[in-house]
Amino acid sequence: MTTLEVHDLTRTFGDRRAVDAVSFQAPGGMLTGFVGSNGAGKTTTMRMMMGVLSITSGEVRFGGAPVTRADRRTFGYMPEERGLYPKQPAIDQLVYLARLRGIPAAAARTEAMEHLDRLGLAERAKDHVEKLSLGNQQRVQITAALMGRPRALILDEPFSGLDPAAVDGMVDLLREHTARGVPVLFSSHQLDLVERLCERLVILRTGEVVADGTPAELQEAGTVRHRLVLDSDAGWVRGVPGVHAVDVDGPTALVELADDATTQRLLATALERGQVRELSPVRPSLAQIYREVTA
Repeated sequence: MTTLEVHDLTRTFGDRRAVDAVSFQAPGGMLTGFVGSNGAGKTTTMRMMMGVLSITSGEVRFGGAPVTRADRRTFGYMPEERGLYPKQPAIDQLVYLARLRGIPAAAARTEAMEHLDRLGLAERAKDHVEKLSLGNQQRVQITAALMGRPRALILDEPFSGLDPAAVDGMVDLLREHTARGVPVLFSSHQLDLVERLCERLVILRTGEVVADGTPAELQEAGTVRHRLVLDSDAGWVRGVPGVHAVDVDGPTALVELADDATTQRLLATALERGQVRELSPVRPSLAQIYREVTA
């Protein structure tokens, strides 16, 4: 499986560093999520990876070698700014874009219709793009990126504007590409969707990578919290040294503990006061990890 790699990628605009020595990998056969707030540098990074924007310094590698123009011609790319012509039929544009990548017209039309059918848009294939809803325009743009069995996929907000059924259809298509070893890098602001889909995650903050790894690795590195459930009110936990009470709701408390000694002290105190129904670690969600590393 071929890996898509970014090494110390940097882009400056005058005195401002929009992307600052960014390094990460998008392994073949995996969905890699690329997240960060607006202005974090996601789109700029993707544009440099595709050669749309020049690189100030650093390198993009594909299969262990510097990426070439020929490599990029085999990548499927979905830009932030959608590049469809509003007054042309959707199917004609897809065929045209596929032919630019060397796909014969007949094969391109067949493949485009198959993708549109999978995404529930086959009956609208001959409609002008301007007559389609924003969600349906998104389906057409996605289809353009998936044409021709791409060797890598770089998708900027591919799920934006899609309804749940379209998201599921899109995910199925992407899984088919990862099943044949294709690296898929996509950005999204939908953290619940990223958490559900991704085998790897890269988080940017102000142009720098602040977290990179599998969901399990990031959760292990995140702040460990514990849920304490008693048979009486748990408000007293706020006064225990080394305990930070994140939330207290009647007999249930969500706490952060300074160390193992604090855990034992909390448990002993709770047992002195009554029955302890639960004291267990709480796995941080992706949203919690995101808030921690981007704060």
